[in-house]
Amino acid sequence: MLSDDTHAERFLALTGVAPGELRARIGEKTVLVATLDFLMAHEPDLIAAADALGVAPPVLVAAHHALAGSDWEP
Repeated sequence: MLSDDTHAERFLALTGVAPGELRARIGEKTVLVATLDFLMAHEPDLIAAADALGVAPPVLVAAHHALAGSDWEP
């Protein structure tokens, strides 16, 4: 997602996170949930991210729900 300038700019603008802060906090649960929220808000982004990671989109959705503490199941 961040390798594409358009996506990166949109993500940073929507979250209000600076690039350096994102790098420093990338492993934090809140950042991971926010990133997955961002991807899930636009299906083409979710599909592209899943393809880049070599997983099915429902895997990313399940990860979001697991991190966010919801009981969603595919």
